[in-house]
Amino acid sequence: MTTTLADPRESQRFRFVSHRYADGVAELAYAFDDGPELVERITFPGAPAIPAGREAAFAAALRLLHLVAGVSYYKAGIPPSLVVEGEPLDEEGAAMFDALYLHGLAEFAYRNRLDLRSRIRFPHNGVKTGSAPAIGLPKRSLLPIGGGKDSVVAVEAVKSIGADATATWVGNSPLIAECAARTGLSTLNISRELAPGLFELNRMGAWNGHIPVTAINSAILVVAAVLYGYDSIVFANERSASVATLEYEGQEVNHQWSTGFGFEKTFHDYVHSHVAADLDYCSLLRPWSELAVTSAFARLGSEYFNVFSSCNRNFRILGPKPADRWCGQCPKCHFVFLALAPFMPKPRLLQIFGRNLLDDIDLAEAFDALLEYRDHKPFECVGEGAEARAALYALSNRPEWQEDALVARFRSEILPQLDVSELALEPWLKPGASHLVPSRLLGALDALG
Repeated sequence: MTTTLADPRESQRFRFVSHRYADGVAELAYAFDDGPELVERITFPGAPAIPAGREAAFAAALRLLHLVAGVSYYKAGIPPSLVVEGEPLDEEGAAMFDALYLHGLAEFAYRNRLDLRSRIRFPHNGVKTGSAPAIGLPKRSLLPIGGGKDSVVAVEAVKSIGADATATWVGNSPLIAECAARTGLSTLNISRELAPGLFELNRMGAWNGHIPVTAINSAILVVAAVLYGYDSIVFANERSASVATLEYEGQEVNHQWSTGFGFEKTFHDYVHSHVAADLDYCSLLRPWSELAVTSAFARLGSEYFNVFSSCNRNFRILGPKPADRWCGQCPKCHFVFLALAPFMPKPRLLQIFGRNLLDDIDLAEAFDALLEYRDHKPFECVGEGAEARAALYALSNRPEWQEDALVARFRSEILPQLDVSELALEPWLKPGASHLVPSRLLGALDALG
């Protein structure tokens, strides 16, 4: 085996070399061809010994994590062969990882003008899947916190029914930590250390781009649920996450694919069949639109208004972060501002963001993309174009907003091209999608109505 990193784009094989766990630290090893190992480390704080009776489930969860997290490294070279060392995958497992890598990297492929459909083939032994047993997990939930409005709404819904839950996040974001502390729940902060060699490969010009981060965090939390004892992982992904951003050469490209219902259902089923039959994976907000979630958030009162942020620039691994919670320049800032505006007093909204984004004509093109006017929606976790049009139409009928530059422009230039009968706000505030919320948490789902 060589010890010098080579250009991974010239490699023929991507190898899932090994995974191991000791003393609260999981180590995941990968390699291109016979090159040096790229080792990622994930630390589970205060981890207990693996509980008796959960050893097999923990081993399955750790393997799941190894295979899912490999997407961060595979995309650096996208070699034509995937090699899973050790026990072979079964048919269902291979199908799930095929889908995860193909759809989770669809935006990466689109931006780099690549076609991954002939490359991503996880090997398997052709065996059909059995069924994992229940392992007696305690009835309590891990609630992932992202620092934004969605996870806050989900947390408060779960709290409203008195369910036992822990706010959890991966990484070292002080902003998320502050938001998690505000929930009043117990907290679990897991750290993830990417292999240093990955950054070196990027400096050498390796392929780079968007990856399905939610899928990786989901796999980390499956390990945590088995280790610490939780019977459910409850995300806060709404229904618009399932809507593709665009289509490219016959394939849907969805920036939010790993937060959509298709991934949720596939991952949920895999966890039940391969890890533990009594470990549920779901999104509490799945039936609801982005506008419904922002409406619910606005009703929470001011408790979270000065600690939440959906601005993705706050959560970069590398690069500058905004001085305040909102940069005002990214699609997430633009969409959250627009989505909150119909449900919150204008002075309060301007206080949160520090300025009026709808009165800045220089942002016209950015808001056009949100409306899907002359362009597809941005590659960001934002709502549907039809939602954005409904929100802006509502504002265009309110005197306090009508004179703002982008609202006035919407009324004069864009609205005449639209069918007003399709712009009502109210239909977006009703539930309307399938969900996988377990029975013991259905009261929290009801609390959102």
